[in-house]
Amino acid sequence: MTSLTALTGLCPPPAVVPPAPDWPQVEDTLGTDLPQDYKDLITTYGPGQFCGFITLYQPHAPSEWADLTGPMPARLRGQIEEVRQAARNPWQLPHSPENLLAMGVTGNGDYLFWVTQPADTPNEWTVAVNEALRAPWFTYKGSLTEFLVSVLSGTASVPMFPKDLLDRTPAFTPSTLESSTPVAAARTPVSTRAIRDWANANGYDLPERGRIPIEIIEAWKQENPS
Repeated sequence: MTSLTALTGLCPPPAVVPPAPDWPQVEDTLGTDLPQDYKDLITTYGPGQFCGFITLYQPHAPSEWADLTGPMPARLRGQIEEVRQAARNPWQLPHSPENLLAMGVTGNGDYLFWVTQPADTPNEWTVAVNEALRAPWFTYKGSLTEFLVSVLSGTASVPMFPKDLLDRTPAFTPSTLESSTPVAAARTPVSTRAIRDWANANGYDLPERGRIPIEIIEAWKQENPS
């Protein structure tokens, strides 16, 4: 039994889901390949919440707060060290911020990250959960789908998740966000090729693959406001 089969048995997906994203375009926008299990998850479930609590970021979501291809993942990565250093007693980080890619959030403000190591083997990425960019951290040595199966079946206990998360039968609730924000949903995603070409022409040292630093994205936006 695959982990996705186990998850759909625990938490049936909606009867109707939006069309699957253009995954090659999404990966070009991000500058990295994505785990196959995540792509299968999004294709099967679409936008929504698991147990009314866990929301996965979606490619080109109408809200930047849930947009995998928007500014949030890079913004959060940049804030992790800032929050740690601002603490009276800075804690040890279990993972380097540059190896963390945010891909989900909970109703309590806990963030879900991929630990993107090895960088070129996304199907081996594991999952890290963090409480509002502060300690503690919880690391799950498996894929995102395996993580969801473990949490929703009660075999994995995430310290920062509520104790009564599974008091009711696990369910997936589709999101209605798209229909409520038609203007934002109409936004056209920007290919990273254009940003990379602009960055290289303007003196930035930017490799052909990998995530584009948020400061370069913001600089490109200032030069290309439309």
